[in-house]
Amino acid sequence: MNEDRTAAAWHGPTRLSGRHVTLEPLSYAHADGLRAALADGELARAWYTNVPAPEAVEAYVDAALAMQGRGTAWAYAVLDADGEVVGSTRYYDMDASVPRVQIGYTFYAPRVQRTGLNTEAKLLLLGHAFETLECIAVGFETSWFNLASRTAIARLGAKQDGVLRNHRRHADGSRRDTVAFSIIDSEWQAVKRNLQYKLEQHAPGGKTHG
Repeated sequence: MNEDRTAAAWHGPTRLSGRHVTLEPLSYAHADGLRAALADGELARAWYTNVPAPEAVEAYVDAALAMQGRGTAWAYAVLDADGEVVGSTRYYDMDASVPRVQIGYTFYAPRVQRTGLNTEAKLLLLGHAFETLECIAVGFETSWFNLASRTAIARLGAKQDGVLRNHRRHADGSRRDTVAFSIIDSEWQAVKRNLQYKLEQHAPGGKTHG
């Protein structure tokens, strides 16, 4: 492990690119694209998520950049192969002393859900975490009631660590039981192979076959 190189990598987010997706450090320049991705308001209607309504995008970016300023998160805009903003994701609860990160705050426009874009975005984020930031673990958290998210996290190859009772609050103020998952460094190569295999099942821009 090159400690100087690894320490430098923790100084801030960098652009991550693949065939289906590009992750750009989030900025106010992405606000219009995020509003378009959220235009129908459907993603924000699920009470157990923290997806912003279109009119709350600026406040969402404000909060994301404030977390980044405190050194605890790196937020990204998610762009499709044509360069159109289709969502957002981030590392959070970042701790270089472990080192460990969480991946979350993720949402996508409906048209790109369950496509190669999502698979490749996770491959890029996990690859950067394990291979550049040299994390020993990457975590994921979701609400007990978010069954779709729990299923998607398990499909990545993450293991469920447990359920944290009354851990946080949902956006509506209700108490949230958080389901915690993780991938550890010794599991990364198998998870990486699995994600690469899933990515091969996607035609460019197409739906998953699995």
